[in-house]
Amino acid sequence: MQHEATIVRTELPGSSNTVILPYEVTDEFYVEQLPQLKKKNIYNFIKRMADIIFAVIGIIVTALPMLIIAIMIKANMGGTVFYRQTRLGINGKPFKIIKFRTMTMDAEAGGAQWSEGAQDSRITKLGAALRQYRLDELPQFFNVLAGSMTLVGPRPERPCFYEAFETYIHGFSQRLAVKPGITGLAQVNGGYSIRPEEKILYDIEYIKKRSLWMDFKIMLKTVGIVLHHRDAK
Repeated sequence: MQHEATIVRTELPGSSNTVILPYEVTDEFYVEQLPQLKKKNIYNFIKRMADIIFAVIGIIVTALPMLIIAIMIKANMGGTVFYRQTRLGINGKPFKIIKFRTMTMDAEAGGAQWSEGAQDSRITKLGAALRQYRLDELPQFFNVLAGSMTLVGPRPERPCFYEAFETYIHGFSQRLAVKPGITGLAQVNGGYSIRPEEKILYDIEYIKKRSLWMDFKIMLKTVGIVLHHRDAK
C-alpha cells in the first residue's frame, strides 16, 4: 500500500511546532483497541540477548563503512554527519535516535514534516543513496545496544507526530506498547513512503502476533530488500 506524494499539504498542531503532512487529511481514523499484552518473558529475554549480540556484531562489521559514510557526508553535504532527534520509546519514554543525515540542514525550517519518500526534495543525492541501501540506519545499532531500541519493532516517532496523528488517527499511540525497532512489519511492507494510518495497521498486527519467528521473517525480508537495492513493498 503506497500513495504518491502530491502538492497538497496539511498542517496539524504538534507538541512543539506545526507538523506538515504531504497529503490532505479528510477523515477520522480509528485504530483497533489492543487487549492487555501478555508479558512473554522468555520471548523478551531471547529478543534482548539477540539484540545485544547482533548489535555488537553489526557495530564491529560496519565500523569501517560507517567511517567512510561519515567522511562522504561531511565532504559532499557539509554540516553535521549525524542526525540526532528525540523519539518516543516503549511506554512513551523519550530517547535520542541517531542516524546518518540524509536531508539538507534546513529540512524542517517550516516545521516538522512527514517524509514524502523518494519524492522528498529535502533529501540530498547522497542521502537518497544511503536511504536506498538503508545505510542511514547503521548508527542505530548503538541505540539497540543501549536498549532504547530493538532490531525489530515499530519505527520510533517524534513526540510532535504522536500528538498530531492522534488528532485524526485515534489509537496511534498504542504502538508505544512495545520497544521500537530498526526495521519492522510496516517498513518491509511499505518503506519510507507509507502513510501513518497504514503504518499503524501493520504495527498493530505486529504487536498482536509478535514472536521470534515473526521477527526472523521480518529481518530476513529486510536483508532481501537491502541486497536488491529496492524500496520495501
